[in-house]
Amino acid sequence: MTLIKGFSSALIAASLLLALGCAGTSTRESTGEYIDDTSITTRVKTAIFNDPSLKVAQINVETFRSVVQLSGFVNTGADMYRAGEVARSVRGVESVKNDLRVK
Repeated sequence: MTLIKGFSSALIAASLLLALGCAGTSTRESTGEYIDDTSITTRVKTAIFNDPSLKVAQINVETFRSVVQLSGFVNTGADMYRAGEVARSVRGVESVKNDLRVK
């Protein structure tokens, strides 16, 4: 019986450590947030690529806690504005930091 209690205690302790290891902090995303942000980044990149007025390969997209940051270069101010609009329209995006620059 002591062996079963010891094994159960060890299993519970390991489960708690695993759960805490996946938790986020103010500067680090949790595992779930990382997966969500990766999905948002992919959807924003796809939306920008599929927009006929934004055939630009020089737009970088990064996401942290559902906040999308656009960086890189575009040809016109209209392209810069349009990229921000496209990013904001993607499901899951809470806000957009548009750091794009005109060439």
